[in-house]
Amino acid sequence: MIRRILSPAALLLVSACATVPAAPPTPEPVTVRIVGINDFHGNLMPLSAPKDVMTPDGEIVSIPVGGAAWMASAINTIRAQDEYSMVISAGDMIGASPLASAAFLDEPAIGVMNRVGVDFNAVGNHEFDKGWQELKRIADGGCEKYTLREPCAVEKDFAGANFPFLSANVVTRNGETLFPAFGTKTFGEGEAQVTVGVIGLPLRDVPNLVTPSGVEDLYFGDEANAINIYVEELASKGVDAIVVSIHQGLYNVPREDSNGCGSVSGELLPILERLDPRVDLVISGHTHRSYVCNYGDIDPARPFLVTSAGYGASQVTDIAVTINPATNEVTAKTAHNVTVQSEGKAKDGSPLPTSSAFAAIVPDAGIAAYVGQYVEAVEEVAKRPSGKVSGEAIITDDDELETALGDMIADGQLAATREAGAQIAFMNNSGVRASLVPAADGTVTFGDLYAVQPFGNSLITRTFTGDQVLALLEQQFDSADKKQILAPSEGFAFTYDRSRPKGDRIVEATLNGDPINPLKSYRITMNSFLAAGGDGFTVFTEGTQTTTGANDLDAFEAWLGAVPVRQLPQTDRVTNLTPAS
Repeated sequence: MIRRILSPAALLLVSACATVPAAPPTPEPVTVRIVGINDFHGNLMPLSAPKDVMTPDGEIVSIPVGGAAWMASAINTIRAQDEYSMVISAGDMIGASPLASAAFLDEPAIGVMNRVGVDFNAVGNHEFDKGWQELKRIADGGCEKYTLREPCAVEKDFAGANFPFLSANVVTRNGETLFPAFGTKTFGEGEAQVTVGVIGLPLRDVPNLVTPSGVEDLYFGDEANAINIYVEELASKGVDAIVVSIHQGLYNVPREDSNGCGSVSGELLPILERLDPRVDLVISGHTHRSYVCNYGDIDPARPFLVTSAGYGASQVTDIAVTINPATNEVTAKTAHNVTVQSEGKAKDGSPLPTSSAFAAIVPDAGIAAYVGQYVEAVEEVAKRPSGKVSGEAIITDDDELETALGDMIADGQLAATREAGAQIAFMNNSGVRASLVPAADGTVTFGDLYAVQPFGNSLITRTFTGDQVLALLEQQFDSADKKQILAPSEGFAFTYDRSRPKGDRIVEATLNGDPINPLKSYRITMNSFLAAGGDGFTVFTEGTQTTTGANDLDAFEAWLGAVPVRQLPQTDRVTNLTPAS
């Protein structure tokens, strides 16, 4: 055998011609477009009253907003900005809903969200309004009956939600979470693949906000502890971004500037300050405020965004999360709230004015048709005249203000429970969900009344000592963030001064002009939500000799219709002596 030996020059030539494997290209950054929604509350149609919002130029305008078909189009526009997108809800998707949804157990609200393409919904407190068994039916589908209303009245085979509900801090008797604690969604392939993890949960205070039987055998744990447990689990799975969807929120934010943050307060703050810094985004709700906050301005170690889109599909949040697939890191985050300008009509049928400062949204035809079948089904019930009132009974966002409407509801409840010995009735202002605006001739319909009181509570009458009555009134001021005055019935009045020491803030309380006697007994009526200690009024649970009465809405309707025209009361039952700060 003859060996051929190559010269050094030939060896160099061969080396130069050899193929060197090219380095794999660095994957490009991936942007995932996230639409944040919260507190939809089954608002299939535009909100009944226009909303004050700030234009990009800083002007405040009042425009019609909301409606499922308009919300869907706004979401589609946001999602179209990027190849990858998802929709995340921060709770109260259902419950406390207008009649067109509530009359059908909020099945159409779920149908809308299926068609919108929601990916995850963190349960809120109102999801539990009809009990956790009914909530499971809504999530899973089926027609089993857990309430007084008939399920599957329009859609005979209600299929439930196409998306998972999440409840990371809600544990059943067997130690498992009621719904999954988290979910993930993956986009792309190969080296460019990214995964977003979503942890969802309600506020731990749910048992104080719903009827106790509705959450029987459930444990609601600390929110931050639950989040941090599942952040660790998601991190171990190698997710690229972590989103928290929580039904808890912030106060003290600019009311019209939905993209501001302000000097925030609220029960979400102590949760945020304990979160694992690996969280990238917090989508929140519950307070019905709109905001976009960079929490890194408060704590640089936790530079996540905190967002909320207000109430009833009036806005949606456009969020962009950019991820570097090579390092599995979020490199950029932006968010802003988009106002869902829709169409609305005044009581006389004339169209409400819109603003050219906001996009003219074309409603989604398919969802409009779907909603239409439910609106038509409930129309006859909603149009039934229920009585006449002497003028507009308007509520505000400030639950510390006495309103004629709150007083009227208390008066109706007192009248309905006189036979049970009731002397006083109290209504929680936060439970009055809409203004009562009559037609030109003063007529109000059942639909109008339902919008005011959509919860279907029973009236409860109990006996309390005068000391307990005074302690109950003191509880109005126990929360630094959520200020709420109880609306009292005719004949009862009280005066308060917040600047006085705790336990001595009630200056005076009288019944028919006589001071409340600490040693005397009084029969008091409240709705079943308050009777269970709702809104923090735990003294209501201490009463004795309980009598259960009529449905609160039925009582209000009967009282309104008992006279030809019900006069609005003077708002002179509550006096605030707190010095101006």
